Amino acid sequence: MIFFFALVVVCAGAFAFLNGFRDASASVALAVRTRALTPTVAVLLAGMFNFIGAGLSATLALAVSRSWVTLPHGENGLTILLAGLLSAVAWGIYTWWRGIPSSSTHALVGGLAGAGVASIAVGGNAVTGVDDSLLFQVVLPLLLSPVIAFAGAYLLVWPATWAARYTPPNVVNSRSRRAQSITAAAVAFGHGLQDGQRTSAVVILALLASGLSDGGSLPLWVALLTAAMLTAGTLAGGWRISYTIGYRLTRIDPLRGFVAQLYSSVILLLGAIGLHWPISTTHTVTAAVLGAGTNQGFPATNRRVVIRILAFWVLTPVVTAAAAFVLQLALSPLTGH
Repeated sequence: MIFFFALVVVCAGAFAFLNGFRDASASVALAVRTRALTPTVAVLLAGMFNFIGAGLSATLALAVSRSWVTLPHGENGLTILLAGLLSAVAWGIYTWWRGIPSSSTHALVGGLAGAGVASIAVGGNAVTGVDDSLLFQVVLPLLLSPVIAFAGAYLLVWPATWAARYTPPNVVNSRSRRAQSITAAAVAFGHGLQDGQRTSAVVILALLASGLSDGGSLPLWVALLTAAMLTAGTLAGGWRISYTIGYRLTRIDPLRGFVAQLYSSVILLLGAIGLHWPISTTHTVTAAVLGAGTNQGFPATNRRVVIRILAFWVLTPVVTAAAAFVLQLALSPLTGH
């Protein structure tokens, strides 16, 4: 039991590190692209605010763990978590290698769903609540958050350009770059709030499954582990995805970069604090960049890259569910099922 619990904690730390490593691009790509911040300063800024957001997300993680899924007690529940985490980590590494921004949350939920089905197939216990989790954390966000982010950023370009219509372009660019320094920190803070919840909730579920906690409170070490690993991953920086968002997706100037980051941060903070919705930082920022970049006189959207990204977004929960299904079947003999 303790062995499987330790493995889950290690994999949860790896998941948080990879999350920060990949999603650092969401915070820094535009600021670096428009030369608002140097790469080093941007990553340090993102790391600091990711740590703050992830640390504060501990207060929300208990609510997430209660409303997310309910795992079987004992080794069966721990292996389901282990299979889900391993599939999400493997898919995250692959999408980083391909330079594709994809959602870690969708990968994890898909993995837990696939592992839960495999558990039932071999005579184990079911994962309850996974249907609602798939609906509210995968299907609806997959459909709604990119659409809202794209449409909102597209529409906000008009009042932003109208307000700057009499201002010299060099002044607009200079002010927009300064504003991007603030919005980049806001996106990093929102990312820490959003994704810190999920990693902490995974560890809480592991504590519940192993009988080491009643779920009434969050141990301090869980919050520190999540914040530290998320920040370490951010500082390591996954520049492949940053290059895709900042350079390959669409052409974008400092004003539109500011609009995209501002709107993304509002959605992330509102989702985490106001609505308690799990919103993908990657989906939100990518769609907002695309929306703001499309609303210009000579848009330069790379349609092939957009189609490839959308295909990976749809594939993410499917592939991780299939991988976790296989992993759970491989792990089930170790638990007696």
